[in-house]
Amino acid sequence: MTTKKEKTSREKLREKKPRVLDKILAHEHEQIPRIQLQWRTMRGSCNFSCQHCSVHDVGNNGNPITLEDVRNLFQQADNIGISRLTISGGEPLTFNLKELTEAIDMNLFYCQLDTNAWLLNEDKIKEIKDLRIDCIAPSLDSLNFEEHDKFRNAKGSAERVIKAFDLIQKYGFNTFVQTTCGKTRLYSKEFIEFIEYFNNRDIGVFVSFYKPVGSFANYFEDLITREDLDYFEQLEKQYKLFNHLTPAYGLNENRDCVAGKNIFGVCQDGSVIPCIYHYMSIGNIKEEPFKDIYNRMQKLKIFRRNTCPMADISDDFIQKYVVPLYDKELPVSYKELLTEEDFD
Repeated sequence: MTTKKEKTSREKLREKKPRVLDKILAHEHEQIPRIQLQWRTMRGSCNFSCQHCSVHDVGNNGNPITLEDVRNLFQQADNIGISRLTISGGEPLTFNLKELTEAIDMNLFYCQLDTNAWLLNEDKIKEIKDLRIDCIAPSLDSLNFEEHDKFRNAKGSAERVIKAFDLIQKYGFNTFVQTTCGKTRLYSKEFIEFIEYFNNRDIGVFVSFYKPVGSFANYFEDLITREDLDYFEQLEKQYKLFNHLTPAYGLNENRDCVAGKNIFGVCQDGSVIPCIYHYMSIGNIKEEPFKDIYNRMQKLKIFRRNTCPMADISDDFIQKYVVPLYDKELPVSYKELLTEEDFD
């Protein structure tokens, strides 16, 4: 059942981006999950060197995709009904966003921008508004500014994030805060205080649990288990709190992994990955139609789990499908990792 808040959001979307709402309603009628296409690329530099970075060594050895590749990709994405886009990085505010968004065509997608907020001043946020980006989602990993700055290797960054939310709300963007979390933090007093601080500002909290990839490769001791996810689900009932498994719009009531179905990524070399933290290429947009890659992803069986397999150490996924990627040039072709039995 559509809530009053959702109806209001749809009315605003109809006025701003009617094509996007048409795609959302078509999917809803057919009971097909909406797809979030994650533009996860290192086009341009990143101004941080975060302790948990998972993308610094991904797709650096191939020829980077061009703006024409971007234009073709998003025309295909629109044709198959994809309605949502996330621009992430690296750090998107170091990109030429005007050039990139013109190639994508912002009228066709609800667009979220992930950012560390270091460069998010008033002039930049006015520019983002003009580019028709809908949502800005900064990252903050603790209200203890010293801890966040150390984790991000950027002194003063936590203070900039807090100030960024003032601007984001002033200019009327949709927003939420993104935060990383391991088992230890999940059960801490600090985590609850963090949630309550942002909820009191009418800002939701999106949690990314630690995953043993990138700079965190071989880091297993603070990963969550299925039991920890059960605890998180109880917190969701009390707070405006969510992660990729959280049901939304009446979808994903079973809290299944969304990789390859509701979210997938595109790396800077054109590789399409079914999970934005799992660097297994299902195909390359420079070599075959995106629709063919998309259809191949829908047949993947390995992510069909009632958990986040990239974060859940109690599941066997990490040992079977993550550890074998260590010390390899990323992304790795699915042909090197999977067999026919891994597909429908």
